[in-house]
Amino acid sequence: MSLDLPRTELRPDHPAADEIRQRLEHARSTRLAQLKALDETGQSPDDHLMSNQKDAIKRALTEIDEAFARLAGGTYGICLGCSKPVPPERLEILPHTRHCVSCQSRAA
Repeated sequence: MSLDLPRTELRPDHPAADEIRQRLEHARSTRLAQLKALDETGQSPDDHLMSNQKDAIKRALTEIDEAFARLAGGTYGICLGCSKPVPPERLEILPHTRHCVSCQSRAA
């Protein structure tokens, strides 16, 4: 399944928008399942590794919600760092990404 993203702003009614929504919903449901599984392990809340994993999942969920907002606003697929289009291949792998590879590497 390939995303045929335009090189300009993606309008919410663009044909690819439904596929993007599906990818984002899948990413959200996967993260929620991971969070639930961590909660069900019975590990102590003081476990630092588990705490870090939960924090990372919660950050990803926030990024997914922000991606939904960008999709609704017509700016999905535009890098927040350089305002250039994020390559479709990157969006296929990480549909909630906010940055192109170059800007992400500078931010890290």
